[in-house]
Amino acid sequence: MNKHIYMVGIGGASMSGIAELLINYGYMVSGSDMALNENVKRLLDKGIKVNIGQKAENIDSDIDLLVYTGAISPENEEIVEAKRLGIKMMERGELLGLLTEKFKDTIGVAGTHGKTTTTSMVSCVFIAASKDPTIQVGSYLNNIDGNYRIGKSDYFIIESCEYRDSFLNFSQRSAIVTNIDNDHLDYFKNIDNISKSFQKYVSKLPKDGILVVNMDNDRCYDLRNHTKAKVLSISTYNHKADYYAQNIKFDERGCASFDVIKNGVVQNRIVLNVKGEHNISNALECFALCDWYGISPDIIKLGLREFNGASRRIEYIGKFLGAKVYDDYAHHPTEIYATGKAIVKEKHNEIYAIFEPHTYSRVANHKTDFAKALSVFNHIIIIDIYAAREKNIYNVSSNDIVDLLICEGKDAVHINEYEDIRDYLEKRVKENDIIITIGAGNVTNIAQKLVKESYE
Repeated sequence: MNKHIYMVGIGGASMSGIAELLINYGYMVSGSDMALNENVKRLLDKGIKVNIGQKAENIDSDIDLLVYTGAISPENEEIVEAKRLGIKMMERGELLGLLTEKFKDTIGVAGTHGKTTTTSMVSCVFIAASKDPTIQVGSYLNNIDGNYRIGKSDYFIIESCEYRDSFLNFSQRSAIVTNIDNDHLDYFKNIDNISKSFQKYVSKLPKDGILVVNMDNDRCYDLRNHTKAKVLSISTYNHKADYYAQNIKFDERGCASFDVIKNGVVQNRIVLNVKGEHNISNALECFALCDWYGISPDIIKLGLREFNGASRRIEYIGKFLGAKVYDDYAHHPTEIYATGKAIVKEKHNEIYAIFEPHTYSRVANHKTDFAKALSVFNHIIIIDIYAAREKNIYNVSSNDIVDLLICEGKDAVHINEYEDIRDYLEKRVKENDIIITIGAGNVTNIAQKLVKESYE
């Protein structure tokens, strides 16, 4: 690695955490982002220089290494200028891969859905077990007051992202794969290519490592045939798995409690502080891995109990006109369905969902599934598509999803401006309703504004 590292997209959930890790290792770090978000504010507070806007003049010859994410276009002004100056460049995954080599025991959590939550669960258990891990997670985690933690042990717990085969750069001893689903088709093109990428990922694990797979997802369970590591399986309901759940119950918040069964024997009763059935499998994966690492069932139970959710994972924000306001990062139909299934378990009258589709390619590939997933909500507001790295070569719009919902008899509407959304809600929302903002882009700002204005 080099002395001065410049990070394009430094305000991202993963990049901001890596930036702070690098500072702790003695590197000079600066970077850029397109907007002043909370991650950027935190970096600025720590004295890290961040340029708002990505322009050629931000790049000069004193930069030793430029790091970028897979979402950055090759036509980005900073990328073009760095090439012109001959500055060495590296994708985020490559850099994180170098960091994994610093540790004897890197534990990665991969999968199309549930990576952040499961990484957070494992992190909380390892902290509860006094294993002092270093952590890099793709969201703000209250338990570590950020998206990274510097430990002094050989354990490095990371969220392993599959996009553009990023996780193939990592040197890991152990891994959890939560599931394999049809996503990032702008890169992978089809589900078979996604499966092949995960197969390569688990094939890199050593014989003395561990792979935890979800039996409830066929492509995920098949990974047991592509690794040298010991394999443990989990299932929410299938009693053939090495670890499965029994006596599942949900409280009035929609949070689950259940017995963990291993070899036909109850290990402990787990009580979760996060909503949804999908978090049962996340917790089982965490339990299986931590059990293999010799952490006692009581400590695993404690760590899982202390985890109260990562940022933007059905996160409670506050109230608007007596309605509870939640915010969620879901941006794939499977995730939206899981979020909806979880939130409806909470006592409520009506649910208003505000959804921001993420990328044109995802809408083009999944618009029918988006409509099906959103149908669980009583009222659906859809705002404009968040373009991210893409141009609209697919000729799609948010109205495509609205039209499908209306055809199914749902109360759906396309509204984009915040003031119009607020006016719409003011005329309809009542006490004990729920409002949830959904998406990986800027829709989170709507939840924050609604709550803030309620208290002004």
